[in-house]
Amino acid sequence: MFDNICKFLAETFPTDFATWLLGEPIALTELSPSELSLEPIRADSLILLQSEDVVLHLEFQTQPKRDIPFRMIDYRLRVYRRFPHRQTRQVVVYLQPTTSDLVQQTTFTLENTCHNFEVIRLWEQPTPDFLQAPGLLPFAVLSETDDRVGTLRQVAQAISQISDPRTQSNVAASTFILAGLILEAEAIQQILRRDVMQESVTYQVIKAEGKAEGKAEGSQEALQQVAMNLLREGMEISVVSRLTGLSIEQVQLLAQAAG
Repeated sequence: MFDNICKFLAETFPTDFATWLLGEPIALTELSPSELSLEPIRADSLILLQSEDVVLHLEFQTQPKRDIPFRMIDYRLRVYRRFPHRQTRQVVVYLQPTTSDLVQQTTFTLENTCHNFEVIRLWEQPTPDFLQAPGLLPFAVLSETDDRVGTLRQVAQAISQISDPRTQSNVAASTFILAGLILEAEAIQQILRRDVMQESVTYQVIKAEGKAEGKAEGSQEALQQVAMNLLREGMEISVVSRLTGLSIEQVQLLAQAAG
């Protein structure tokens, strides 16, 4: 779920992410992982954005994983095979604070082969960096702040200034879900506007994450409940699909059931 939220934000606000990670507002478009290899590759947390000169490879992780360094060199070679003349920027973004040494790893080494990539630990990043653009607002509460509740209030104020209702709703929903990584649902519900995103959404997402550790069908049922809530809030089917990871067809059926 959290990976899907991050992918949704990066794909919806690519210029905001380019400004943050590349230092300039480059126009980026989505690059399908299927373009990089004839064989299927794992793409659950993979985000690829491209321009004519650069490919931005992002991986968002809630928990550290030992295979991340290998994944980075694997994808780097795939990008090189497809676009040998483009620069590639690879960044792993860790969302939750942890003492694991795995989040410090920035190198893959194998005999005479050495590949470097970047790592961003959100809890070490300056909060103001995430308050300047709509697509980055949901990450602010996960940044380096001594007052996460106060930061969430700043984010809520910034969200209220977004003029486009659809963008406002999307950013609010994403903030609800990502804030659940670090704050209690009650605190989130007290700050973010209920008329923008119903408080039950965060509860259902947390419930879905808990069920994810159980059998797969339980997690699927919980995700469907999240999707139903989002549909009732007026979100488009394509947006709900990207937020939850459910297929367009699945969400369409849920929309029909919701009336």
